[in-house]
Amino acid sequence: MLRSLYSGISGLRSHQTMLDVTGNNIANVNTTAFKGSAVQFQDTLSQLTQGAGGPQALTGGTNPSQVGLGVQVAGISTNFTQGSAQATGRATDMMIAGDGFFVTSIGGETRYTRAGAFELDADGRLTAPDGSLVQGWNAVGGQVPTGGAVGTISLPLKAVAPAVATTGATVGGNLPSDAAAGTELVRDVPVYDADGKAGTLTLTFTKTAAGWDVSGSDGVATQTASLTFANGALTGGTLGAIGGITVDLAGLTGFATLSTVAIEGQNGRQAGTLESFTLSKDGTLIGLFSNGAKEPIARVALATFANPGGLEKAGSSGYRATVNSGNAAYGVPGDAGLGVLAGGQLEMSNVDLSQEFTNLIVAQRGFQANARIITTSDEVLQELTNLKR
Repeated sequence: MLRSLYSGISGLRSHQTMLDVTGNNIANVNTTAFKGSAVQFQDTLSQLTQGAGGPQALTGGTNPSQVGLGVQVAGISTNFTQGSAQATGRATDMMIAGDGFFVTSIGGETRYTRAGAFELDADGRLTAPDGSLVQGWNAVGGQVPTGGAVGTISLPLKAVAPAVATTGATVGGNLPSDAAAGTELVRDVPVYDADGKAGTLTLTFTKTAAGWDVSGSDGVATQTASLTFANGALTGGTLGAIGGITVDLAGLTGFATLSTVAIEGQNGRQAGTLESFTLSKDGTLIGLFSNGAKEPIARVALATFANPGGLEKAGSSGYRATVNSGNAAYGVPGDAGLGVLAGGQLEMSNVDLSQEFTNLIVAQRGFQANARIITTSDEVLQELTNLKR
């Protein structure tokens, strides 16, 4: 039989594979974090019909004569270039800006993915759409112990931020120097004890001939001080601790007309429950509590490979490590080679439709040309069989 028949068949098979790969790329043009693939062809073995001849004194050398036996698929490579960002506004959506992979676990198998469309399940665990559990490190006592073995990220939905006793308060603003003697300005400061019980610290400012007097009371203890000003700047007067609370008056001024004295803040709070969380670039999930507290509750782990192209696609936008990808090296977002995380965003597919449709045309024409090889070879064989007539 003619060798061209088998060359044509190999061409049909190879270009069919190219069509399959291109079709899959186009089908996944809107798949989150999908990475397109490309087919590489190579020729198969060639049959030697005449060997090479070395040059002689009176004759030149001759080149070998070989007839190729067709084409085959050399490999299908994955393009891991970064996809565009798509803003979603969802706190559980994450995008890797870099070369890292999220680490997930399903059925005891560790997988890796670039798709960060995560959700919280009924147990507060961070999961992928296929049920894979996102891996990382959970906080212990408000600290995230990175560097150890990774585990399933579980958000403490019933977590409580403990109460903090007030130990300091800050007062700022202006006390009018031209106020009439005897003028009183009263300001209340909400304060808390170690159990989170709310109380009130009352500051009373009274105008005197020399400046202003201030009296602080929490209902039990009382402290007083005389404040003096020079050219509007505070020059003297310190209020002692009131029930263990130090009041900072350094921000007061004493210019004329303005009466803007106010409580700028205090460092105590009640106990609070977890309301929501935000994601920082280093992969830390920051819990936002009802009392205004912010505490780290977990940190997302990322992985990198010496040869990402050696990863095996496992379905559901996941990959598994192979002998040629190398072992996964775990780290945190921000480490070299891993990239950083962007919350409220997803990575889009990196498929280029214009390139894929061009590849469709190339594959179709290649398929048609190889089909023509078979029909032409068949006509030649038909002529041979007609010699018997």
